Amino acid sequence: MASVYRRGNDWLVGSPEQPFTRLRARVQVLLTTLLILTNVIGAGIVFGLTFLITPGEGPSRSYLTALAIAVPVYVVGAVVIGASTVTVSALRALRWALEEREPTDAERRTALRLPLRLTLMQSLLWFGGVIVFGTLAIVIQPGAAVSAFFAVGIAGVVVSAIAYLVTEFSLRPVAARALAGRSTTDRLGAGVQRRMIVFWSLGTGAPVLGLVVAAFIALTIDDPSVKRLSWVVAGLAVVILVFGLLVTVLNARAVVGPIKAVQAALTKVGEGNFDVEVRVDDGTELGLLQSGFNEMVQGLRERERIRDLFGRHVGQSVARAATVGDVELGGETRIVSVLMIDLIGSTTYAENRPPSEVVGMLNRFFEVVVEEVDRRNGLVNKFMGDAVLAIFGAPVDLDDHATAALASARVIAARLAAEMPEIGAGIGVSTGQAVAGNVGHSSRFEYTVIGDAVNAAARLTELAKDVEGRVLVSSASVSAASPEEKPLWAEHESVVLRGRDEPTDTFRLA
Repeated sequence: MASVYRRGNDWLVGSPEQPFTRLRARVQVLLTTLLILTNVIGAGIVFGLTFLITPGEGPSRSYLTALAIAVPVYVVGAVVIGASTVTVSALRALRWALEEREPTDAERRTALRLPLRLTLMQSLLWFGGVIVFGTLAIVIQPGAAVSAFFAVGIAGVVVSAIAYLVTEFSLRPVAARALAGRSTTDRLGAGVQRRMIVFWSLGTGAPVLGLVVAAFIALTIDDPSVKRLSWVVAGLAVVILVFGLLVTVLNARAVVGPIKAVQAALTKVGEGNFDVEVRVDDGTELGLLQSGFNEMVQGLRERERIRDLFGRHVGQSVARAATVGDVELGGETRIVSVLMIDLIGSTTYAENRPPSEVVGMLNRFFEVVVEEVDRRNGLVNKFMGDAVLAIFGAPVDLDDHATAALASARVIAARLAAEMPEIGAGIGVSTGQAVAGNVGHSSRFEYTVIGDAVNAAARLTELAKDVEGRVLVSSASVSAASPEEKPLWAEHESVVLRGRDEPTDTFRLA
């Protein structure tokens, strides 16, 4: 199973894989807590701006008393109404999750737009606050009406921006569940650019506009106090700096989070680990980035699986050679060393044992051969029943191919005698010219080596079955071997191999 890279806040919002009942409770508690905190902050902004920008000597005692009663009552009422509305709206939008089924495109789109819907509800409640507190100011202290509308309006804009971001943050696991398994390239949520522009407008643009409004309010006063005007500017500047920064940071985290998850997973892919994926939990271009990364890694995993399977069939060196250029029919003349191994008495062995035991024996035999040939950069070219053909020096150049072939023959003979004494094998090695390349049809071909060196190795393998040590090699192989390898071989006899007119000098294990 692929490793899933998630955001670093899973400990807080939970994983989308958890049971939905637990996820719903966790999200509801987190969302309610954050929204209450956000609205309390908004109430504080209202009180602060009311003190700063109310004309004259500031808010009257009766107006402050009314605010002290009305603000908590309205905030509590708004939270209760908002929380119940949020719950009902969320449950209706996430019915597919409760039923544990795949959402339709419409249900998926509704789930991803849930933060926007909940924020619009929040904005409506603050708009109601603008009407309530503005009316209250008109009744009790008409001179404070403009400042009341302005203070509650500015607070509502800032709170709505923060509320959207905390709602989106809290609903990340829900978005991840809605987007699970989706590989389409169409965007389901608002774009990143549009979202950043909107939040700059709400978190910074609106409070700056407030400065302009405050200046106009100051101009309506016959004899404005420079000190009071300074407090107005200072108060709005604090709102801009603190809450503008808060909105920017939250928005930046929403953008950077998916990118960091993709970056971490990309690092693993760069290290050769394709068993990774990123949790898709965003309906914007960032979600497309997450989904696109997962599709890319899935393609890489599939390609790696095919290449591995291809390498198992034709050999890793042939597979690598095929992937770096165009593969076409044709060959080239090379000097290579050919190693051939053929089991002795395998037919009799198979007649007296069950098929599973025969297959197990062959697999152990092939395991020994493949390990030793691969260890010396050779190519196991063919499994021919109970025989194996290996090549050293093609398709990849190997400077000391004769030494590699002879060393492989020696070690394989020793391992077979020690690990598989119930069966014997003849081993032949020949070095010479051969044609190496792809033969067959343009729609189906294989890499192979044909020529005198291959034929000689096959003849030597048959003769080796009657030689002590059961390994017989050509003098050409020994002559081309390294000085360290040559003393390990002893002269045997000259034989005329089938298909040749001249005798061939042979060597056996010393």
